[in-house]
Amino acid sequence: MPTKTRAKQRRAAETPARLRARLKTIIARLEQAYPDATCALDHRNPLELLVATILSAQSTDARVNMVTPALFTKYRTARDYAAADPTLFEQEIHSTGFFRNKTKSILGMAQALEERHGGAVPATMEELVQLPGVGRKTANVVLGTAFGKNEGVVVDTHVQRLATLLGLTHEKDPVKIERDLMALVPRAKWTWFSHTLIQHGRRVCIARRPKCVECVVNRWCPSSRV
Repeated sequence: MPTKTRAKQRRAAETPARLRARLKTIIARLEQAYPDATCALDHRNPLELLVATILSAQSTDARVNMVTPALFTKYRTARDYAAADPTLFEQEIHSTGFFRNKTKSILGMAQALEERHGGAVPATMEELVQLPGVGRKTANVVLGTAFGKNEGVVVDTHVQRLATLLGLTHEKDPVKIERDLMALVPRAKWTWFSHTLIQHGRRVCIARRPKCVECVVNRWCPSSRV
């Protein structure tokens, strides 16, 4: 029987109580492996993190971290971004991809910060998602990392993939996946859990060549190949 089929059968037969018990063990093991897991985007303040997170869409954190040092040296405040020349800004962020849309989002976001929040990044979900270019995922990154507020779980491609492999969700839509994870993972660990799955997905549970033998949770993963 194929591994994927066996994994689906194990997930389907698992009771909610067993799932929570298994997840408790998974979290404990991951805490030992990634006690200090945090956001991979380099930043020094909420504004820099907000800009970097917008830039990271359809790009890699490594690529964004190559672009932002010069960007953060030149643009230090929301007013600086709001006053930026769009054509020049597009050139400055070109290598992150989708540079026209990202320029529109970042400059529009900065203008909104100036007009509505005195140039400061707001610390609530409601206010953040009203900014141009800022959706729930971006807001979760900023709230959890910059402000220490666990308002949700960041669901990027790594989190979506690993949550499915670990049998924590059957959903495909990121919003529904987040809802499932919020119901299972203790709220105090939401931000850490997101960063940890991202790191684990990059280092061990690699999409095309998962290192199941090296995985600290292989015994509790229904998709494990060992």
